[in-house]
Amino acid sequence: MYDLLKGLTVVEGSSFVAAPLCGLTFAQLGAEVIRFDQIGGGLDFGRWPLAANGRSLYWEGLNKGKKSIAIDLGRPEGRELACALITAPGENAGLFVTNFPAGGFLAHDKLAARRPDLITLRVTGSSDASSALDYTINSAAGFPLITGPVDAKGPVNHVLPAWDISCGLTAAVTLLAAERARRMGGQGQEIRLALSDVAFSMLGHLGQIGEVLVNHQERERIGNALYGAFGRDFATRDGRSVMICAITRKQWNGLLDAFGLNDAVAALASRLGVDFGADEGARFVHREALFAIVEPAIAKIDYVTCASKLDEHGVCWGPYRTVTEALAEDKRLSLDNPMFSMVGHPSGATYLTPGYPAALSVTPRQPARSAPDLGQHTEEVLAGRMKLSSAEIGRLHDAGVVASPRRG
Repeated sequence: MYDLLKGLTVVEGSSFVAAPLCGLTFAQLGAEVIRFDQIGGGLDFGRWPLAANGRSLYWEGLNKGKKSIAIDLGRPEGRELACALITAPGENAGLFVTNFPAGGFLAHDKLAARRPDLITLRVTGSSDASSALDYTINSAAGFPLITGPVDAKGPVNHVLPAWDISCGLTAAVTLLAAERARRMGGQGQEIRLALSDVAFSMLGHLGQIGEVLVNHQERERIGNALYGAFGRDFATRDGRSVMICAITRKQWNGLLDAFGLNDAVAALASRLGVDFGADEGARFVHREALFAIVEPAIAKIDYVTCASKLDEHGVCWGPYRTVTEALAEDKRLSLDNPMFSMVGHPSGATYLTPGYPAALSVTPRQPARSAPDLGQHTEEVLAGRMKLSSAEIGRLHDAGVVASPRRG
């Protein structure tokens, strides 16, 4: 947590990953992020993984440090309250993050009629207005057909929601840029950011559009090999697996020195007429021949010895392990890393919780904060942000328009 954006207020009405991640990014940089949800929880309030008591660890993870207000959005008075919250006055307010549909009561033009300088960041699935999720965007971009073992016959999905993550972080940067432009004399506006555009833009940024249009070549499956350079998983004598990469000359030379492979690789290079040290592409083209040299050298030794040799020679590598093993073994995933704090959450559990990942040289880091309980800040937001009287807040509670944990 940092306080770089202290004083800025963002209202969030969202579900799933991308839009909540945008709000989380603002919260971790010090902005006040007020999330409104349907009483009882929105679409993602019960998403897996769950704690033993049924509370969503997923929801806790994406909503740390935010304020929560629970509103009955099915009623006109509840919808009016949400709109009033989004458009409430304040020089450093008027920022709205959502992935809810563009029509209806949250349409930007309707909200902007109440506050003309409003900036709405709306995450959508597809730029053509069709329904889409990370998995369907990933499949449409072609990645599952180049993922997985070389001999795989069908698509192979990956488990990381890459486009949700990229979209959420892109949304945060874009909203901050729009706020800065407004501050410099610009106007309010609606920003639409589609998961499909995030994925297809990266397809171009990484050269894969050019690969097809210029080279007329589709990327093939290469299993666990690193595309364009040397890299793959290797098994040690005691059954552990390590990922070894050699992109630079220094990394490549370190790998050869670590396992005494210089002569064997030099002989192969001479036969092929290539320079593996200077040309990382040659390491990829002839990867199978190189794997056949490296693989038995690693298979002869145990994991501890292998790790020692790789570290000693400055080789880029990493172990394969479960999350349980990573938590037990890796100091980067512990309180030794100042990004982490032990935090108690609404699930009733206290566990290792990350803050913002960047380390700033002159701005002090603050501990990570808990996710809110659903509706935890209902009365605080109604009184402080919306300036409602205690009598009016009581009436809204009694009428069931809003809810808070304290009132059941």
